[in-house]
Amino acid sequence: MKNLFFGDNLSVLREHIGSASVDLVYLDPPFNPTVNYNILFEEESGAMAGAQVEAFRDMWKWGELAELAYEDVMRAGGDLALVMRGLRAWLGQSAMMAYIAMMATRVLELRRILTPSGSLYLHCDPKASHYLKVILDTAFGADCFRNEIIWKRTSGHSDARRYGSVHDSVLFYTRDQDYTWNQVYQPYDPAYVAQYYRYEDEGGRKFMSGDLGAAGLQGGGYDYVWKGVRRVWRVPRQKMKQLDTDNRIFYTRNGIPRIKRYLDEAKGLPCQDVWTDIEALRSWHAEKLGYPTQKPVALLERIISASSKEGDVVLDPFCGCGTTVEAAENLGRQWVGVDVTHYAITLIEARLQAKHPDTDYKVEGRPVDLAGARNLAERDKHQFQWWAAWRVGAQTYREEKRGADRGIDGNILFKNGPYGDGRIIISVKGGENVGVQMVRDLRGVVEREEAEMGILVTLTEPTRAMKNEALGAGIVRRSAHGRLPRLQIATIADLLDQRLPKLPPLPLPERHPTRAPRRRDRDQLELLLPFPGEKVVPEKGAVVDPRFIRFG
Repeated sequence: MKNLFFGDNLSVLREHIGSASVDLVYLDPPFNPTVNYNILFEEESGAMAGAQVEAFRDMWKWGELAELAYEDVMRAGGDLALVMRGLRAWLGQSAMMAYIAMMATRVLELRRILTPSGSLYLHCDPKASHYLKVILDTAFGADCFRNEIIWKRTSGHSDARRYGSVHDSVLFYTRDQDYTWNQVYQPYDPAYVAQYYRYEDEGGRKFMSGDLGAAGLQGGGYDYVWKGVRRVWRVPRQKMKQLDTDNRIFYTRNGIPRIKRYLDEAKGLPCQDVWTDIEALRSWHAEKLGYPTQKPVALLERIISASSKEGDVVLDPFCGCGTTVEAAENLGRQWVGVDVTHYAITLIEARLQAKHPDTDYKVEGRPVDLAGARNLAERDKHQFQWWAAWRVGAQTYREEKRGADRGIDGNILFKNGPYGDGRIIISVKGGENVGVQMVRDLRGVVEREEAEMGILVTLTEPTRAMKNEALGAGIVRRSAHGRLPRLQIATIADLLDQRLPKLPPLPLPERHPTRAPRRRDRDQLELLLPFPGEKVVPEKGAVVDPRFIRFG
């Protein structure tokens, strides 16, 4: 089972994931830690700053979906329904209550799909961890709580009028009392090494000395004299002789034998519930993809190693850029990743192609016919635009959901011989009503952006007037690839049938145009999807920002 699902994780869990079929769940649900804390508790009718409200609504808000999620929990009944009813009486229809409701109905499904020996790790921000712990305690049972893991994600923070916030919480629960557990280790603290591994042998190997006496040891030991010292020893005489022959015994100034424990043979400290040894990703780390909530592979590999076996199924219902997927693949596990954004799915595909090109997996949830495309357009017009632009071959996408898109839903970059780097602008229209003005608008965008070509993608068949308007735009004036139409119209039906527009050859382009964007274009945010194995190197003067590259 190796599957990527494009869609809402609640629907995917209910429709595609069987009961007791997953061995480990890791989830890092979206939560905005920078939002003013008071916003989370204020009614939508309250006097909140508009910009703050909009920033939070992008992730969670009280509305129809939150109400449906709450009703799902009420219908399920039990203690969780009682808890949710009390929380709603206290928090009202606040953003925090919406977040809790949306999580609670998903927690019920995640518990259902776990095997009896399965585990769940929920990665969360301290602002919501206590609410989520109440939900998990109720759904799983407080006796199935194992740890709250504190992950120190940054070395220092300067927070005004409070202590610096430097950690995330990871809540660890099991489905039952008999669960999969493999001891994992973390490196010793340097101060611990300096204090205890203070000896060196003739070869320069560091070691600490361990007690060979059995005093107080349960089960007793072996009573004999060793080099003038009579004690009850932990090992029999023959074993003591072998240790001495192998130079594994350290003698104190009083002649007391102690066993040498070498640092280079130590596994490390059995993993504790405070993790300070795994650094959060920084701009210089090779694995960083520019995804804002990306977690380090080492973090997920530790979790997966501890709570699953080779061949087990690992599921991440908010898989984002696919760190869980990569870690599971690295460790020989089966996996399921779910994300509601098409960009995340394409990013994970590129990541797998770069790291595990021979991996056999399926992508489900993408439209494969016209009915599916219409359904996506009705459900989420932005995801439809990104998907359609991807079908054409876009390499960059408009990322922001709110505000004007300036008529650009995607870009194709290509090499245009002596004319430098070429650009094709993609505009996607998912409505049923199409008209000639759409073609005129695209032509204006192509001229404004000084692009070579434009492609209009429509869900329905274009009118004759639209086709004539596109023909009237003529051909590309400066083309190293023959006569290319300046404007073209492609329907979703065309793209599904592999009838693509006429395009120039598309080798891997540079990740930036040779000419600098004009000042009036600098507010346009574009999401760059790296090619497999490609490193994004911005042009001098470009600013690398999470999720997108923009010039500033």
